[in-house]
Amino acid sequence: MDQPLTDPGPVISRRRAFAQLILCKGCCCGRTDRGHPEVPVDRLKAAWKAGALNKSVQLTISGCVGPCDVTNVAVVVTPNGTFWYGQLGGDADYDAIISWAEECRTQGRVIPLPPSFESRRFEWFVSEPDPTIAPRCQTTSPDVSADTPAGAITP
Repeated sequence: MDQPLTDPGPVISRRRAFAQLILCKGCCCGRTDRGHPEVPVDRLKAAWKAGALNKSVQLTISGCVGPCDVTNVAVVVTPNGTFWYGQLGGDADYDAIISWAEECRTQGRVIPLPPSFESRRFEWFVSEPDPTIAPRCQTTSPDVSADTPAGAITP
């Protein structure tokens, strides 16, 4: 018989970073065989290790983070929010990311990415629903189909 979970109290990590950098290396990102620029994972990991950058900016190489129509995606998570950047490519972009992480470490705080990244920033999530599009939901319930607008009452 399963034991009920007990409240362990607050979860506290001894290790805290100023930011997290999540780089997509999934179904599209970095796939040079599909015509996309490389994501230089080995070079980035080596720079993070050599500079002990994970203590300031946690580097995470991830599978697909989406959206796949914007390749070579980077997600920067900070206490001030989550920021999405796309279409990264070339040594200059990744050198700038390494320099940014080094500067975060040097300053002891998260700093903005260089201005050159602002044109690559995008919003992936819808903040306001479009009133002209009925929301849809998918369910396995036999009395509600995937074509039923969310909130609709079905017999």
